[in-house]
Amino acid sequence: MSDMSERTQSPALDQALVNPVVWSDEQAIHETLTWLRQHDPVRKILPEGFEPFWSITKYDDIKAIEANRAFICDPRPTLAPIMVNEAIMALTGRKHLVRSLVQMDDPDHRAYRMLTQGWFMGSNLRKLQSRIDELATLYVDRMLDMDGACDFVKDVSMWYPLRVIMSVLGVPEEDEAYMLKLTQELFGAADPDVQRSFEITDINNVILDFESYFAKITEARRKNPTDDVATVIANAKINGEPIPVNDANGYYIIVATAGHDTTSASTAGGLLALLQNPDQFALLRSDPERYLPTFIDEAIRWVTPVRHFMRTATQDTELRGQTIKAGESVILWYPSANRDEEIFNQPFEFKVDRHDAKQLAFGFGAHVCLGQHLARMEMTALFKELIKRVKHIELAGEPRYSQSTFVGGLKNLPIRFQMA
Repeated sequence: MSDMSERTQSPALDQALVNPVVWSDEQAIHETLTWLRQHDPVRKILPEGFEPFWSITKYDDIKAIEANRAFICDPRPTLAPIMVNEAIMALTGRKHLVRSLVQMDDPDHRAYRMLTQGWFMGSNLRKLQSRIDELATLYVDRMLDMDGACDFVKDVSMWYPLRVIMSVLGVPEEDEAYMLKLTQELFGAADPDVQRSFEITDINNVILDFESYFAKITEARRKNPTDDVATVIANAKINGEPIPVNDANGYYIIVATAGHDTTSASTAGGLLALLQNPDQFALLRSDPERYLPTFIDEAIRWVTPVRHFMRTATQDTELRGQTIKAGESVILWYPSANRDEEIFNQPFEFKVDRHDAKQLAFGFGAHVCLGQHLARMEMTALFKELIKRVKHIELAGEPRYSQSTFVGGLKNLPIRFQMA
């Protein structure tokens, strides 16, 4: 076996992988990930300012690690510079600003996940269908007032899934802009367009703002329970005791942020892919009922808004001739998995009728995304309405992507359109 320290041949490549600016360039990042898949799929990364980790780029390897209980989320669920981790510890005395499902392993993960799992499954989602359809119509209606041009991200795809998840969570409509602002500051901490400031400790202030807001929600739902997810979280019991405050805050935040930002990114990215592939748009229009399900999953594969999660080995594990030692971390690059040439036929071609493999944008195994079915419902409703109501649509400027290694996608998508 080769020693970990011998694997890095290009410090520039290692540094590029952890650079948020590089992730705003779709071509550059996919060229890097493609090279890694083909030449160094299990690679030790030693970027300056970060603890070392193994980079995992192949579909089957990522799926295997997700299913392997020897790899856990805690203590390193996502990528962060050493100085950020040190600042969090200095400010809070904890490893993480909050503890959510992302940071948890079993048995805690199972217990906390079960609290809300029913809200995002089967019969409950069917109850939401009419409301989702109503909101899809509302947001396409709003395009009528935009004189044939808009920024699809800022005017439509940001707000539609936000309204859906805030309805589920129990946040009033007048507070949605505030929730959006905090979400962008949290996920876009490295993006100059949305970051709160250049101060590294300001990410803690974003969390404190979330916590202050949800403390009021908790108090209200304990006094007057309603039919929403906030009521479930506020009144939850874990091992017979009230849910710890930090864990409740983490739960609110993960639902309030991941519940809309990722769907927004997939929706906008799906539309861009259609505009860049007019033959595929024509195929989708020719029979929406037939092609919408496969188009939605293809759009999610194409965008893959959650760019990574990390896991830490609890025992020595061999993978493709490399030994990942106990205590060492791996990073799972989901956009790379979803472009794996051994899994997907012509992975860099956008196909609305793709059937060849299941994308991994929602993860796999115990931590698979709770909201995946809701996301598909939302996207299906909106595109069904768009196809029916919009006669013509085209790009009206240069799309721009967010600067983030964690969660990201389009932040601008200027379009021109004619309503039917």
